[in-house]
This record gives sequence, structure tokens and C-alpha cells, in this order.
Amino acid sequence: MAHSPAPGSEAPPSSYQESPLRPPPPNRNIVSRGTSYLTTTLQPPQIAVTPVPAPTTPATVATTSPFDTMHIATSELTIIPETDLQPLEPYAETGALINRSDATHAMEQHALNPDLLWPRVRRWLRDPFSEFLGTFILVLFGDGAVAQVTLSADKNGGYQSIAWGYGIGLMLGVYTAGASGAHLNPCVTLTNVLFRDFPIKRFPIYLLAQLLGAMCAAAVVYGNYKSAIDVYEGGAGIRTVPGYSDHATAGIFATYPAPFTTRAGQFFSEFIGSTILMFMIYALKDDGNLGAGMLTPVALMFVMFGIASCFGWQTGFALNLARDLGPRLVTYAIGYGNQVWASSGYYFWIPMVAPFCGCLVGGLLYDFFLFTGQSPLNRPYFGLYRFVPGLRERFETSMPRVSDKEVV
Repeated sequence: MAHSPAPGSEAPPSSYQESPLRPPPPNRNIVSRGTSYLTTTLQPPQIAVTPVPAPTTPATVATTSPFDTMHIATSELTIIPETDLQPLEPYAETGALINRSDATHAMEQHALNPDLLWPRVRRWLRDPFSEFLGTFILVLFGDGAVAQVTLSADKNGGYQSIAWGYGIGLMLGVYTAGASGAHLNPCVTLTNVLFRDFPIKRFPIYLLAQLLGAMCAAAVVYGNYKSAIDVYEGGAGIRTVPGYSDHATAGIFATYPAPFTTRAGQFFSEFIGSTILMFMIYALKDDGNLGAGMLTPVALMFVMFGIASCFGWQTGFALNLARDLGPRLVTYAIGYGNQVWASSGYYFWIPMVAPFCGCLVGGLLYDFFLFTGQSPLNRPYFGLYRFVPGLRERFETSMPRVSDKEVV
């Protein structure tokens, strides 16, 4: 449907055409919601065009929906079939660390070379490859920093070097794994399943890729420092665990608590660090808040450095099941023995469980107090209406809807 200017209107002045403000792409409309704008397509029964008195004033389209008034900045409207329309929720987050829609994901999977074998394999496995390599980079830099500090007896670095190593590893890992959302952490993935509509069917795939990435990184660090480990431990073939030796090296790869910590203190230390991490991930990626935009990986480097510097000493700030369990499995396989599990009263389960609890609480706190986008806390009955057929039809049909083809 084309819209023509009112009769007798004059061409806009040159200053208007030289304005730095660019109109949106053709065939799209802008839904104004406060300071945020979402692209959408109107349904035919909802459109009523008001004549424009002046060309410098955009036409106004009044809708029958109580949600908004639409402002048209282009001369055409695209009509989308009813079957292609999906529920629209305002202030939705997009980008790294946040799930993309299935439609966008499908468009990303479109190949220009569908007949070539490896591009086809890479296309279907790009997300797990991305998580594998991102977690690999994270653990490679982190464990590498611990190895250098430990094996040099603090002569080539100190605790701050370890904090920087993990911070830089996280930043580079996020840059590496942006195609998959850069979770790098099963706890982050599960939190996105519950709070950001990340598909639950992808959780096992992400978990396996992250775990394998951490294991491979630990193996590379071990191979690089094997000679230094032999010297530090007192001989080739001697491998010990913290709590059983003054020259233990198992702590290079997995976390072990300080001897004075209680079981409750160990759990709380990992819990609070994970809570801060997840809270800040959502804060940095919230475009409805200040956000960090393209600087999110750099900001996350400082988040990790801050957690390590302020809350990491007692337990080694695992904050991540894959980052701790993967290297622990490697140490068990290369000869450190059953003590990697039995040390500190079977501490190994705490960095597996506490980060999940902390990340879920961190996501809950941010969404409860600050987030206004797609979250169960911002839906009727905390999103549980979707599991009741009558309530699902009632609430989803009352929402404004947008075609998946228009979601960017």
C-alpha cells in the first residue's frame, strides 16, 4: 500500500535532505516504545493512515491495539500473512551471550556453497565448534597463568597475574565464540535456557563442547609445562595434589580450596562469584540499560579480574563446571590419581554445583529488579501460562505480533 503526500504540499527543503538522520530500510515500520525501537510489520485490519499535513512530519498510523501508536517513516507497508506472525515482546536483547531467534539462526545457516562437504559440516556444527574453541581459549590462558606463577615459585608473576590471565582468556574466548553466543560456561547456558528462551535441546551440545574445550586446553598446558612440572614436583612421574604435598601441581589445572575454609564457606565463595558473573553478563548485554555493546568482551575481562581479585582466593574462583571438571578429568587421566576427587573432603562437587546455583540467582536478580525484555518474570504468571492451553491462547493472541522474517 503506497502513501502519497497531501495535495499542495511542497518538496522538503534541502536542509531536511541533508539531515544526518537516515530513514529505516524500505518496507519496515518503527514501533516506538520509550527510547527503544523495534522493526515490525502491521497487520491489514490494524492500519488506518492519517493524511500528512507537511512532508517534514512523518505520517501517523493509529492502530486498534492498545499497546502503541505506529510512526511510518517510509512510503510502503509490507503485508505479512497471518500464519507468519509471531508474538512480539519489547526491549528484547540480542547479540553475544544472548540467544538468537530460531528464524535468525536459520538465516545464518544458509549456505552459498551447499555442495561442498566441509562447509556443510561446519555450518551445522558451527555452534559447538564455537563453544569448544572459546572455552579452549579461556582455560588455555587461565591455566597457563597459574602454571607460570606456580612453577616459578612466584618469581614470574603472582596472584594478580592469574586474575589477569583468566580475564584476558575470557575476553578472547568471547571474541572467538561470538557466533554461538559465547556462553563458554554450562551455568551461563542453563541460565539462558530459563531466562532468555535458549532452546533446551542445545544445552547438552553446548555442555559437551565446553567440557571438551576445557579438557583440550588443560592437556596443552600440561604438555607445555611437563618438564617444569617434573622439576617442581621432584622428579619425572611424581604427581601430587594440594593437601598431600608442599609441591603439588594439580592446582594448576583444577581448583582446590584453602585449608582453613569450611564446607559452607567453600560453597558460598563459589556461589557469590557466580552470582556476580551472571548478573554482570545480563547487565552488560541489556540494550534497555546502559549496556556495553561491542565492548562487552572487554568489560567481561574486568568483571572476571574483579571477581578473581576480590572473591577468588579461598576456592580459586572456578565459577564454571567445564573450566574445573574438564581439567580435573585430565589430571586424573595423566596420573594424579584418585586424590583429585578425594582432596579437601571430596571438594570436587562444589565447583560443579555452586556455579549453577549462583548463575541462576544472578539472572533472577537482574531480571527481577532491572530487566524489561523477554524473561519469565515479565510474562503473566512468570511465563507458566505457556503450559496451560487456555491461558496460552488468551495471552499470546492479545500481544502485538511481528514476523520472524523481520526480527534482526
